[in-house]
Parts: sequence; C-alpha cells; structure tokens
Amino acid sequence: MKIKVLALSAAAALFMNSCAVGNQSLVRDNSNARTQNGALIGGVLGAVVGATQSKNKLRGALVGGAAGAAVGAGTGYLLDQQANEVANALGTGLNNDPLAALDPSRSIVVSKGDRYVKVMFRDSMMFAVNSDRLRSSAQTKVSKLAMVLQRYPRTIVQVAGFTDSAGSYSYNYNLSLRRAQSVTNLIKSYGAQNRIYVKGCSYNKPLVPNKTAAQRALNRRVEVYLYNSPSDAVDACR
Repeated sequence: MKIKVLALSAAAALFMNSCAVGNQSLVRDNSNARTQNGALIGGVLGAVVGATQSKNKLRGALVGGAAGAAVGAGTGYLLDQQANEVANALGTGLNNDPLAALDPSRSIVVSKGDRYVKVMFRDSMMFAVNSDRLRSSAQTKVSKLAMVLQRYPRTIVQVAGFTDSAGSYSYNYNLSLRRAQSVTNLIKSYGAQNRIYVKGCSYNKPLVPNKTAAQRALNRRVEVYLYNSPSDAVDACR
C-alpha cells in the first residue's frame, strides 16, 4: 500500500513538473527534456506495475521502475535525436517559439512537440503558384530530410499540405493533397522505408486570417510530422 501511495505521489509531482517543462518549451529549446520526462514517466508507471504484480512489493517496484525508466528514456531520446538531426540537415536550429511560423523570413521551422517532431516548409520556397511541382531548392531540402529518415525506418511520418482561402475548398483540398503527395513521393524516391500518411488540409487550420496577400502567403505551407508510434499521431488539419 505504501508503495502505491509513493508511486502515485511521484506521478502527481511528475505531472506538475511536465506542465512546467511544457510551458518552457514554447520559448526555448530543451533538447533532452523529452528524454528526462520519458524516463520519469516510465519509471513511475513501471514502479506501479511492478509493485502491484510482484509478491515482493519493494523489489517489484524497484525492478519495474528501472525497466520503465529505461524504456521511457529510450523513447524520449529517439525523438530528441531525430529533431536535432533533421534541424542540422536542413541548415537550421530547433525553434519551439510559436511565433517562428509567423516570420516570413523563415522558410523552414523545425520544432519539437511532446510526442512528435514537426518540420514546416514555407510554400514560397516549395512551389510556384497553383503548382504541385517542387522547386529545385525544395527538392534539395526534402532530400536531406529523406536521408535522415533512412536512418530511422520505424519513424512514422505524416505529410500535410495547406493552402490559403483563395478559390473553392475542393480546389484547395486537391492542391494541398497533391503538394503533400509530391513531398511524400520525393521522400520515398530516396529509399525511405517509413510508413507515410498524406493529408490535404485545404485552407483549414490557418496560421493567420486570410485577409492580405502577406497573410495568405503565411498560410500556404507543408508540414511534416515525425512520430515514434501511431498512438502519438495528431490530426494535422485541426
């Protein structure tokens, strides 16, 4: 009973600590924050399971906690490692500032969520107007991402295209889907074996209102999400 109480208390403390780290990640990069949180979460859950399923409660908690911490740390480390490798390959740094996506001078933004790595490619460097054919500069960048993914074949990838609101929803849906598919095709052409999901988001989920040409340009983009597990996936269009 004491083991359970201690484990639940630790879980509560961990939850509060995770909230604090999550808030900090919006303004600065903690490259190993997910690794630390993964180890702590795994350790607490492992201790609970070990204590409840072992006849020797203390020994079960210790063994379960150690095993859980190792698994949690490994999962977190994998995401952190991929985030840094992707950022380096694309010639940029990790940037978790939500305002970075609103800076038109940033053609690529690599950020880390709690469960995924996200790469945002600005439309102006990716495609000509109303085209789904990748520019040569975009091909270079996407190929670098593909080469990183070759080293992580179990990473699950989601590619989502976004447009502005000029034109009909159906036209923009088809355009956004074709653009996402173009990025996907290039990634696959470099031999990446990852499971890849393709989404066309039309003009859903705008970064800013579609009132001016500058605002519409910010909303046109392709986002690539990297996940360790299907259960971590989000709906990129919402």
